[in-house]
Amino acid sequence: MFKRKIYDKLLEWKKDSDGKTALLIEGARRIGKSTVVEEFAKNEYESYILIDFSIAPKAVLELFEDISDLNYLFLQLQLQFKVDLTERKSLIIFDEVQKCPLARQAIKHLVKDRRYDYIETGSLISIKKNVQNIVIPSEERRINMYPMDYEEFLWAIGDNTSYNIIRKFYEMGRPVGQQLNRKLLRDFRLYMLVGGMPQAVQEYIITNNFRLVDAVKRDILNLYEDDFKKIDSTGRISMLFDSIPAQLNKNASRYQVSSVLSKNTRADDILTLIAEMADSKTVLVSYHANDPNVGLSSNKDLSKFKMFVCDTGLFTTLMFKDKDFTENEIYEKLLGDKLSANLGYLYENVVAQILAANGNELFYYTFMKAPSRHNYEVDFLLARKNKICPIEVKSSGFKAHASLDHFIDKYSSRILKKYLVYTKDYAQEDSIIYLPVYMLPFL
Repeated sequence: MFKRKIYDKLLEWKKDSDGKTALLIEGARRIGKSTVVEEFAKNEYESYILIDFSIAPKAVLELFEDISDLNYLFLQLQLQFKVDLTERKSLIIFDEVQKCPLARQAIKHLVKDRRYDYIETGSLISIKKNVQNIVIPSEERRINMYPMDYEEFLWAIGDNTSYNIIRKFYEMGRPVGQQLNRKLLRDFRLYMLVGGMPQAVQEYIITNNFRLVDAVKRDILNLYEDDFKKIDSTGRISMLFDSIPAQLNKNASRYQVSSVLSKNTRADDILTLIAEMADSKTVLVSYHANDPNVGLSSNKDLSKFKMFVCDTGLFTTLMFKDKDFTENEIYEKLLGDKLSANLGYLYENVVAQILAANGNELFYYTFMKAPSRHNYEVDFLLARKNKICPIEVKSSGFKAHASLDHFIDKYSSRILKKYLVYTKDYAQEDSIIYLPVYMLPFL
């Protein structure tokens, strides 16, 4: 199993909760939720039962229709799974819990009983059909899990030093030097291509073959498509998802839903579809901040948004999903640092992924500056210490930043720090911090 940071959060929950809450781990399919939870169960408990509700027999599902007698429930589970449970020393895992809403509802009574600990994992947790007619337990502590981040990827490929070195240079505010910068960028571009889905990383480590890695990612994308059909049988969510690369390529100020779906699609329907996509954790939604100030959440425009894929490795495959791998020019261009400007939204996607995994909501801002009719855009906004930090993303080493300059002029009193994320070494000029993309996790 790959080393994952969420393991430390599980340890923290076990210690702090002491059986008073269940833990719900939510995330997209195939990011490694079940694997890390089972490893945690093996290492930290005397025994455990893992109930995978996607394949659980009918006899197990029926147990949760009536939980008035918990002694009977636990006895049956031990018989079904041939595991002895020990009070306060055993864990019961509800895997893919969205498949059995009654089991999720039962958490309230199971936690109150205090005999065992409980961890739930799932995707599509909040989709309407998975929560209707049940009482959501307040005893749940919810955490999000994401694809492997850059540090986890480096651990997986056997590099336990680079990330800490990058952190030290960032904290010192010093450039790493031209030679080291080239190496670090090359390693980071490898992460962008392979991505953070554990199966894809494993395939890369075993085969060192991008075509086989791409095949794994195509399988995952097909799995997501199947999930989308379960959420929305009309196929609209699939169309919205497949169009993410094309929409970002337009460099428009928003995702233009009307160019993907029927122009007669109601606004309320669009908002529902986007919310369900966000709940699936397969996409990251960045909303327009109508007033770029500290309270970004209270100023977001739900009708004006951009969408990114939860994993940039999947994004590189989605761009050529309907073509043969040999036609996917991104692998060669990105590894050779010859990515054309019109493919720069790959870097936007990885920035969105890193910011979201670090617990940030995603916001951006567009504006016109008189007397010109030119539309300027700040790619991302972060709230820090009652101020905001604008971020402009470049796929190259160029330091041009007209949008950032005009934004600074317009809102100088609101700004704490200004960042330009690009592919050259760390620098500071005119109060702007030029940040190599591999340093972004430390913001």
